[in-house]
Amino acid sequence: MPYLALTMAMLLWSSSFIALKYVFSYFDPLLVLFARMLIATVCIVVIVLWRREVRWQYRQGDWKWMLGMALAEPCLYFLCEARALTLTSASQAAVITATLPLLAAVGAWAFLKERLPVQGWVGIAISFAGIVALTATGQPDSGAPDPVLGNALEFLAMICATGYVLIAKRLSRRYSTLAITAMQTVSGVVWFGAWVAFSPTPLPTSVPLLPALAVLYLGMFITLGAYGLYTWSVSKVPVAMAAAFINLIPVFTVVMAWAALNEQLSGAQLLACLLVFAGVVVSQRKSRAGTA
Repeated sequence: MPYLALTMAMLLWSSSFIALKYVFSYFDPLLVLFARMLIATVCIVVIVLWRREVRWQYRQGDWKWMLGMALAEPCLYFLCEARALTLTSASQAAVITATLPLLAAVGAWAFLKERLPVQGWVGIAISFAGIVALTATGQPDSGAPDPVLGNALEFLAMICATGYVLIAKRLSRRYSTLAITAMQTVSGVVWFGAWVAFSPTPLPTSVPLLPALAVLYLGMFITLGAYGLYTWSVSKVPVAMAAAFINLIPVFTVVMAWAALNEQLSGAQLLACLLVFAGVVVSQRKSRAGTA
């Protein structure tokens, strides 16, 4: 069940790139993120009132981990990704997410003292070279006006996501999936609500039906559904194993972006994507061999 849940989470997350790219052409990104978090929070309140059971075993000092997790994701993560998707294509942004397993391995090495073999470092270097090549070969167009900055921001979002994965794993020992997801959505409402309130965020003069439904989908099925599935899975399987499923996101997203947004990657960009995946494969093969 954890692996099925991870696959479903990746499919939902892949669709979020398409949905965000679509709704950002109608509404201000900050307004979208605030509405997304608010919708998810309302859904969680309904679930809590219905179930009346949330595992919450607070220990002294946990507030620091909660704050760190919330700051990493959704706060900084979504700020970086929202801006990235206004500057680069959904396909390129999704390929950058393939670096998350490698970043998670580095984070586990740095903070959890887990061993990272030499071949793991080689895989990281190969993937980073692929990201540089992907960014360098990206040409500005109407859907990706500044792919260099956009891809850099998406990579920064992956660093934030790494912090979320590591802290969520730690907190999952004492807090339920619903509790951790609630921490994220409530903090997101406060964070993005403050941005909307104190920044010149333009309010829409009209609310078209389809974009509004897309925002509803982002709040209910992505913020609540995908994060809930992933957080629950992380509590059942090792961090590195859960993070490896992130590799499905670029595959799903490229297909969806081609079908829904008519996005296409050039031959040079496809080779760069293969370089990113090659680095991930090198790292994962060594990891599996080391635990055999």
